[in-house]
Amino acid sequence: MSCFKWSPKRTASEEIVYQENMKRVAQESGKRLGLDGDPDLQFLLVGGELIKVRSDSWKKNRFYKLQEDCRTLWHESKKVHKKKQTYSIDDIDSIRKGRQSEGLKKYTDPSVEDKCFSIIFKGSKKNLDLMASSAEEANRWINSLEKIISIMHNLDYQQKSEHWIISCMRKVDKNHDNKMSLKEVKDFMRQINVEVDDYYAAELFKKCDTSNSGTLEGSEIKQFYNLLTEREEINVIYEKFAQTEGHMSSRDLLNFLLNEQREQVTMEHAQKLIEKYEVDAAAKQKKRMSKDGFLMYLQQDEASIFNPAHKNVYQDMSQPLNHYFISSSHNTYLMEDQLKGPSSTEAYIKALMKSCRCVELDCWDGPDGEPVIYHGHTLTSKVLFKDVIRAINDFAFKKSQYPVVLSLENHCTLEQQKVMTRHLTSILGDALLTKPLSDTMPTKFPSPKELKGKFIVKGKRLNKLDAFYSKNNTVVEESVSEEDEAAECKENGQKAKPKKSNIKLAKELSDIVVYCKSVHFNSFDDARDKQAFYEMSSFEESKAMYLAESSSSAFIHHNMDKLSRIYPAGSRVNSSNYNPVPLWNVGCQIVALNFQTPSKEMHLNQGRFLPNGFCGYILKPEFLRSPSSQFDPNDKNTFQNKKTFHVMVISAQQLPKINRDKAKSIVDPLVKVEIYGVSADTASKETKYILNNGFNPKWNESFKFTIHVPELAMVRFVVMDYDTTSQNDLVGQYCLPLTSVQNGYRHVPLFTKRNDVISSAGLFVHVMLMDA
Repeated sequence: MSCFKWSPKRTASEEIVYQENMKRVAQESGKRLGLDGDPDLQFLLVGGELIKVRSDSWKKNRFYKLQEDCRTLWHESKKVHKKKQTYSIDDIDSIRKGRQSEGLKKYTDPSVEDKCFSIIFKGSKKNLDLMASSAEEANRWINSLEKIISIMHNLDYQQKSEHWIISCMRKVDKNHDNKMSLKEVKDFMRQINVEVDDYYAAELFKKCDTSNSGTLEGSEIKQFYNLLTEREEINVIYEKFAQTEGHMSSRDLLNFLLNEQREQVTMEHAQKLIEKYEVDAAAKQKKRMSKDGFLMYLQQDEASIFNPAHKNVYQDMSQPLNHYFISSSHNTYLMEDQLKGPSSTEAYIKALMKSCRCVELDCWDGPDGEPVIYHGHTLTSKVLFKDVIRAINDFAFKKSQYPVVLSLENHCTLEQQKVMTRHLTSILGDALLTKPLSDTMPTKFPSPKELKGKFIVKGKRLNKLDAFYSKNNTVVEESVSEEDEAAECKENGQKAKPKKSNIKLAKELSDIVVYCKSVHFNSFDDARDKQAFYEMSSFEESKAMYLAESSSSAFIHHNMDKLSRIYPAGSRVNSSNYNPVPLWNVGCQIVALNFQTPSKEMHLNQGRFLPNGFCGYILKPEFLRSPSSQFDPNDKNTFQNKKTFHVMVISAQQLPKINRDKAKSIVDPLVKVEIYGVSADTASKETKYILNNGFNPKWNESFKFTIHVPELAMVRFVVMDYDTTSQNDLVGQYCLPLTSVQNGYRHVPLFTKRNDVISSAGLFVHVMLMDA
């Protein structure tokens, strides 16, 4: 089947010219990726037929291929208005081999396992479930796509920027002649998110059209590109420090790193940067850095606002489990809202792949003796308990090796509780923690390091933990009180159950609850006197917020030797989120959020767990762990490490359009700098907006924040599209702890509302965190 089946009609000679142009475009794109002549790239460019799977009855052949820009996957469509459909490689999260999606498991036979694969997209876009004609062909597609995705992901900022600009040029080159007319230049400027008046566009065009041909081609397009991407703000910095014949010597660069970036580095480090990033061979030979090399360095991890030393696990992971903040999800099974949204194993996979380490399972009796998971007494769909456990087992430790807590909300009868236990033990095997790690009765939690690769069940237990060490392990009482979240069945007009209604608990299920026994919370005094370290309580958000405000010191000391779980109020039927920061401030470890709902609160969660290898565990500050601590987040007199945070918002690069459907829609960007932490530190300041320029807006505006407790503070950069008549739209955002911020001139990456990286966009700032 021809991959150009849907192309507009061309004459035979035009078709030959067109095909040659396409080959040239593909070759240039491949070269930029370092894949010139690569057989895997060639395989994707040629393309082939795959079976697209949607249901038992909907399995259809479709032709797929990589477009010549090497960044867009194309497939034919039978829809009248969508003859061609495309997916950006940037939007692909991963390729999943085999029948590893809900759709393929449901609609294909196990015998075709090795022919199947899924393309998993970022955000809420549905998976693409595909089947090849053979296992060999499926592997070829999987390996080739993974290679392209990996290379695109690992391009440096400058390469991503170049790719993006060139792809925008391709879009306006409607006749594919590799030339740009003045009209195409104007269209291109709108494509890259900048509105210019006709006079400016004509002047820019004239300056580059050195051949006076009325079109730009070859070196003229290159000159046009250079003029567009000129960074005046970088030139100013470079010229200030380039004191050696117009270049930066290694001594000049060291001066910049020590005095401007405040890095404790040596001459050897400066020379390594020149060796690594200088693009001019002659300058490199002289151990000098040109302006281009300097720009290249500023766009790398070393010059990111996020400290690259925090990209890997760097904290002490041998402390008791309750000494860590733990990335935690609520209603993990839901893809959307908690009234009628779909339940899916995919929701668990997405959460686990974001390093979530505590997932929730609402378990109810299902048909045929098989328990199901869904939001009880609502219209949310149901998913089999055993399918969820299989998905968790498959994906729990792909992003992080540290333990996963399975938070059970048990509404099942004794018979189905026994089925639950059987599935947990048979599917999770040795990874399921079924007894304490030590030979003697423990007095504190084991560490995340000791629990690597383990699943911990949180739920009700019929007896104390010391029953493991007693010969007489009999249980007289078979029922336990059902309280906290399990008793809150108010949704959808349901009458609330009494707070202490009893449920029958199977001994088999009780016995696999080891370190996370759920108990009712009465008071901090009661918990101190009667609760063992492994007995933990769950708090509805409003109760937790009240305690964090009224009894902050007691809450902090409670969390020094016990675990606390916080969950959203049942009234949040749209699965919105509460602010997790006040709960972290009092040391609460399991602050559960609706991962399926993109929100500012989820951005804060992403920021909190960004350091330490994004492993889902962050060691709490010492003053939240030490019994002698007098720290109180509501009392300034207990703060001991006051800092001043200076932020200069300089510029932004290549901001995306908000309304892609409107060709003339150009953003008017402004930047908000927000601080989250103890209430004394919470603040927000914003720049003015720049009219009609999302490509290279400049602000040069400075802000100053007083930070009383930097160990708990986070900074969030938010780029908004200003609107006079309605609410400003989010363009991009980035959040990180203040303790992971690098001083000096730094690039800030930008993420979407759903926390996916916007590959070519960024902010350029100058930041300085200093002793007050």
